[in-house]
Amino acid sequence: MIELRDVTKTFPQGKGEGGGLRAVDHVSLHVPRGSVYGIVGHSGAGKSTLLRLINHLEEPTSGSVLVGGADLGALGERGRRQVRQSIGMVFQQFNLFRSRTVLGNVAYPLKVAGASRAEARERAAEVLRFVGLDGHARRYPEQLSGGQRQRVGIARALATSPGVLLCDEATSALDPQTTHEVLALLERVNRELGITIVLITHEMDVVRSLCDRVAVMADGKVVESGGVYEVFSRPQHPTTEAFVRSALHDRPDGPALERLRARHGGRLVTVPVTGDAAGGHELSRLLREHAVDFTVAHAGVGEVQNRPLGSVTLELRGAEADIDAVVARLGGLEKAGAR
Repeated sequence: MIELRDVTKTFPQGKGEGGGLRAVDHVSLHVPRGSVYGIVGHSGAGKSTLLRLINHLEEPTSGSVLVGGADLGALGERGRRQVRQSIGMVFQQFNLFRSRTVLGNVAYPLKVAGASRAEARERAAEVLRFVGLDGHARRYPEQLSGGQRQRVGIARALATSPGVLLCDEATSALDPQTTHEVLALLERVNRELGITIVLITHEMDVVRSLCDRVAVMADGKVVESGGVYEVFSRPQHPTTEAFVRSALHDRPDGPALERLRARHGGRLVTVPVTGDAAGGHELSRLLREHAVDFTVAHAGVGEVQNRPLGSVTLELRGAEADIDAVVARLGGLEKAGAR
């Protein structure tokens, strides 16, 4: 549905600074039709600029952006405008018109697209029912909660029946419960309407909850990408690993690790838990084979794409040689250190 081919975006800097600021640096991505694709990175990583390149609010300095097979750079302004009409946008701060009612906000893009007043109102009422706000049509944005305002923003983005929905930090201004509700609505948008969603976020929990695939950005580059479970279970880049740990909270470190060491006299070993049941059987067999006893010192196991993922930190007790043999056979999975 969306393809970026070696895309770079450089912004000019002031006199004497030279070179320009490269916000997006030779990025290539393929977003399958009907998928939910997350783009995660810290502030300044280039992810919001990347989103604006997809709907051509920013033109790439080099490279190509294709939406639905159409190369936006090769189109005239009329052609780009038609493509933009197939792309909905959801913003972090909602960007609603304070002087318009909820119905008026949702109907606005339809009027811009040339729909009659009656057509615009009918379609706006339809999408408000879809997002669960049909009873709020005559209210104004200031009378709504943050979650309700974001639902209005999603309804407005859906009004023109887009094939793509771009979400720029759509949940970062919301509390955890409201975030969960908005993510559930976006999942329904994808599942029931078949809309391709590209989600920009700095929260790996959001990616875990909603996305099929993810790209991790740092300094304008995509440093890692792939299926969400694969990236979570086997992060290859330090930036990715830091994001994954922030979402899983599965490994003790710092003061938490020192407290575990104070309570447990054996050797602490952290073992990953994945959807591969054979790994658990192998660990159990090794412990029995080498007569090593254990206690669960810490555990953090959740689900990613309906598959278990996390780790368990064990205190191992027995002869040092036997513990060494277990650790060696596990492929050097001793992460928490030894006493």
